[in-house]
Amino acid sequence: MRWIVITIIVLAIAIGVSSCSSPGRFADRNPYVTPKDTNAIDFFVMRWFGEDKWADQAAELAANPNLVPMTDLALQRLLVPAEQPQLTWLGHATFLLQYRGMNVLTDPILSERASPLSFTGPKRLTPAPLTVAELPPIDVVIISHNHYDHLDQETILKLGNQVDYFVPLGLTEWFVEQGISAQRVHEFDWWDARSFNTLQATATPSQHWSARSLFDKNDTLWTSWHLRIGDWEVWFAGDSGYNPYQFKEIGQRFPDIDDALIPIGAYLPRWFMKPQHVNPEEAVLMHLDLGAKRSYAMHWGTFQLAAESLRETRKDFERAREGHHVSEDAFPLIPIGVTITDDKK
Repeated sequence: MRWIVITIIVLAIAIGVSSCSSPGRFADRNPYVTPKDTNAIDFFVMRWFGEDKWADQAAELAANPNLVPMTDLALQRLLVPAEQPQLTWLGHATFLLQYRGMNVLTDPILSERASPLSFTGPKRLTPAPLTVAELPPIDVVIISHNHYDHLDQETILKLGNQVDYFVPLGLTEWFVEQGISAQRVHEFDWWDARSFNTLQATATPSQHWSARSLFDKNDTLWTSWHLRIGDWEVWFAGDSGYNPYQFKEIGQRFPDIDDALIPIGAYLPRWFMKPQHVNPEEAVLMHLDLGAKRSYAMHWGTFQLAAESLRETRKDFERAREGHHVSEDAFPLIPIGVTITDDKK
């Protein structure tokens, strides 16, 4: 029972619902949702004594491995400078973006668990398609927020001081504690924009929160990101709930988004998850609000962070696309490990 309690607390921290502290420095940054004062006890009661059934995604995937599409990584292709924009999904919210001599990594987690502990917490359902050592030289790492499934200590330590890190306000201290030079860490408030060689990055709003312990909820900011490399524009959601305002504003400010990377998982039970995680229908609405030419589903099939089944995610996503007349080509479920080229010629 002790290990069950520890695991549940770790899971609650990992998805950002655990806090025994004051509201935090950035508690007022979600203007379109009423804050939920939830903590690890609430999560424990909901998980083990609530009426909502939790699927076993690991068992589901073992019975039907095709539920989460995967493909062999074209590793040599990643090591050659990309003449055309190319993105590779490495699972969860980790994408490798390559173009114009730049190698950019989003929310890198290539570890076995999304957890502060090595022996418990959310474990990979699907293997990482490569190791940090197999990556091409990374120029910039983009961090959306500090939850354990988006800011992974083990992966950051392996990337080390050879990389520049673009992060939300308040995260420099954490990186310095890991031995990363403060000069390598660049903090952004919403709508801050900076250039790095051929990359221009703008931190854009999202509806979420932050925490890495029981006592630091909302002490650091959370962001989505607009990234422009030459003539290629990518929007990276990170993690977010939905509202009908912020993403329309992003789409209005950046009307030429080529590729949007949008989460579709970790959304049930809805009464608990809605403020912080979009469901598949809201992901489709986000795609439409942005006006992106294409969007790619992420943040599912890698770690189980909520109650829905993998089959349910796929069905809900297909129904949402059909209901809003969004084609599979415009917003596909792509395989983990796939590399996609955006032909700009």
